[in-house]
Amino acid sequence: MIRQGRIGDEAGIANVHVESWKSTYKGLVPDSFLDSLSAEKRKPLWKKQLESNSVFVAEENGQIVGFASYGKERTNKHPSYTGELYAMYLLAEHQRKGIGKALMHKIAQELVNQHIHTMLTWAFEQNGACQFYEALGGKRIDRAEVVIEGTSLSEVAFGWDTLKNLQDNYLDRFFSSR
Repeated sequence: MIRQGRIGDEAGIANVHVESWKSTYKGLVPDSFLDSLSAEKRKPLWKKQLESNSVFVAEENGQIVGFASYGKERTNKHPSYTGELYAMYLLAEHQRKGIGKALMHKIAQELVNQHIHTMLTWAFEQNGACQFYEALGGKRIDRAEVVIEGTSLSEVAFGWDTLKNLQDNYLDRFFSSR
C-alpha cells in the first residue's frame, strides 16, 4: 500500500533509509561511513520532511518497507526541471516488486497536482537505480562528483521532460509486465 507519509512514520522511514544505504551502497561507499549511519539520528530529519507533506511511504503488513520524498527542484541548476525526487529507498527484500514504480507514479501525480510537470533526480552512477530511472523514461542530463570520506563517487542526474508518461501510462506498463 502506498500512502502519504505522516508524523509518526519517521522511525520507519529512518530505518528504511539507513538499512537501504547499508545494503545498496556496500562496497561503493566507505564502510566507516555506512557503519556510522543511525536510524535514531535520522528521525528528526524525516519528522521535518513529514511536516511538509512531501513523503510517500510503502507499507506491507503495517510496516514501512519503502519511501520517496519529493518537492520543488532545489538548486535551479537545471531550470527546465521544476520538480525533484529527493530520495527513494526500499528495503532490499521489497525491491523488484513494483513498489518503486508505484511510488514514482504517486509522486508524478502529486507534482502535476502542484502544477509541476518536469522532474529530475540524482543517483550514484554505480547504483542499479540508474537502470530503473532509465526504464521509466529518465534521460541522463548531468553528472557530478561527490566525495564521501575521501572516496569520490559519480552522481548522474536523470530528467523527465514531462511527468505525463509516469502519470498516465504507469498502470498499463505495470500490469502488462506482470
